[in-house]
Amino acid sequence: MKVATRLLFAALLWGAGVAQATDTYVLKFATLAPQGSTWMKAFDAWGKALATQSQGRLTVKFYPGGISGDEPDMLRKIRFGQLQGAALSGHGIGEIFPPARILETPFLFNDHAEIDAVRAKIQPVIDAGFRNNQYELVAWMEVGNIHFFSTKPLMHLDELSSRRIWQWQGDRFIDAFFNANGWSPVALPITEVYTGLSTGLVDTVVSTPLASIALQWAGKTPYMSTQPMATGIGAVVVSNKFYASLPADLQALLKSTGAPLSKKLIADTRRDDLKALAVLSKRSQPMAGLQQVDLAEQTALSRKAIKVLEAKGYLFADLDRQVDATLADYRRAKD
Repeated sequence: MKVATRLLFAALLWGAGVAQATDTYVLKFATLAPQGSTWMKAFDAWGKALATQSQGRLTVKFYPGGISGDEPDMLRKIRFGQLQGAALSGHGIGEIFPPARILETPFLFNDHAEIDAVRAKIQPVIDAGFRNNQYELVAWMEVGNIHFFSTKPLMHLDELSSRRIWQWQGDRFIDAFFNANGWSPVALPITEVYTGLSTGLVDTVVSTPLASIALQWAGKTPYMSTQPMATGIGAVVVSNKFYASLPADLQALLKSTGAPLSKKLIADTRRDDLKALAVLSKRSQPMAGLQQVDLAEQTALSRKAIKVLEAKGYLFADLDRQVDATLADYRRAKD
């Protein structure tokens, strides 16, 4: 009788081990990127790779095109367990680890090589910042070079003080720069910008060529600045709670796919953003007098906004000085 009991107990343990080994996990993942866009193509390939390499144990269910709401909505749903991950732009990143947004400072960088050099230096700080705020950073990405798009010609940036320029609702980072310039924006969720342009509620937006086409804003804004003001950042994140629930091998798999996903997202975005810019340059009219901006003036205003954000604790002064030093070192070595 004792032998039979032991055999039964062993069988139960073995069965439980098999069940645990074959547990499946679904990552519910939201993004504003529309289906068929550059970003969704990369995400779809990533989801298929995870499913294949995990033998179906880890799959991704995507919610594209903003069907889960704006980025603050996505983050709220992650906190409530309705989602487990998201692709975020700078606005969403600012809700998790605001200091990372120093990389979006207007007119700070001259080219992508400078951005890459600085980001590589501060990446460990960014990774730790996300982790300490309940998220695992899986991949870094970009959304493209940010330009001004308008429904009517814009001779000088000073004119924006009398324009209805869109500001992403709740975006404290861009709000500081708009305030430094003396602009009074119209705050809207990104999901309402197209309607705002259609009704005249807003007449100017800051966006990337790629996003402007993907979100169908380009058809409403025939005037475009030729000089970008910054490069929009992005991140692929999962909640710490979901990440911790995964077995060690699936955690390793999720993290190992991050580097190639990041590389692909950045390369594809830079390539397709240039293609989109070429398309819009043929369709759009350059803003009269705004082909170039006063860089000295705008750099000074950016510094002013950074100081305000540092004083409020949104940005970290130590990290910002590290960015300045790394950028200066890179430029000296290049010269």
